[in-house]
Amino acid sequence: MLPSNGIFQAAFWSVLTIGLYVGGKVLYRRRPRWWLSPLVVAPLLLIAAALCLHETYGEYIRGTHWLVALLAPATVSFAVPIYEQRQLIRRHWPLLVMGMLAGSASSMASAWALSNILGLDDGIRLSLLPRSLSTPFAMTVSGDIGGTPALTAVFVVITGVLGAMIGEGLLNLLPLRSSVARGALLGMGAHGAGTAKAYQIDGEIGTIAGLVMVLVGMLNVLAAPLLAHVLR
Repeated sequence: MLPSNGIFQAAFWSVLTIGLYVGGKVLYRRRPRWWLSPLVVAPLLLIAAALCLHETYGEYIRGTHWLVALLAPATVSFAVPIYEQRQLIRRHWPLLVMGMLAGSASSMASAWALSNILGLDDGIRLSLLPRSLSTPFAMTVSGDIGGTPALTAVFVVITGVLGAMIGEGLLNLLPLRSSVARGALLGMGAHGAGTAKAYQIDGEIGTIAGLVMVLVGMLNVLAAPLLAHVLR
């Protein structure tokens, strides 16, 4: 176990988290495989470190809560790509709105159905609902509807990694030729990881994926109070 000194624990877990993520990015640039994504490598190594040191999640989050707090300004910064792509939004807003509504509804409906099939309790079920949003938005929605934001973050990572992997294959199978359709598929289905994959395919596809990811997140944050009322 680590020394009980709070400052030491905070420094240790913060440095380890940042270091593993940066190292994961370097590894992924050299060998771009989905299982080597920093979103996969860093959490797995952190779990292994916590188990070896006999540390709990509570002890880890106490040392890294400041990283979680940075999600708030990160959310505000999402206004930048929306402003930069305002012409694109004006041209394609009917398609974007329909796609966001259909994608959000199908995502939450499938999560709810899967939770019922597996017999998950309400806490896990509510934490699973916003899994297809980018982390800052997903954690906000999860807290608003009665879920556990930290657990939602785990579901977000899993959804993003698997979605990016499956989404690339779907682009090769489905007759989607426009950049809007291809970018929307990855941005809606796999949020941040999907956007990163979209940029690897094409810059314009990546831009649209990022835009859809942000707009979907904003839509769900605004709709969270209504969703919470319906679920209760």
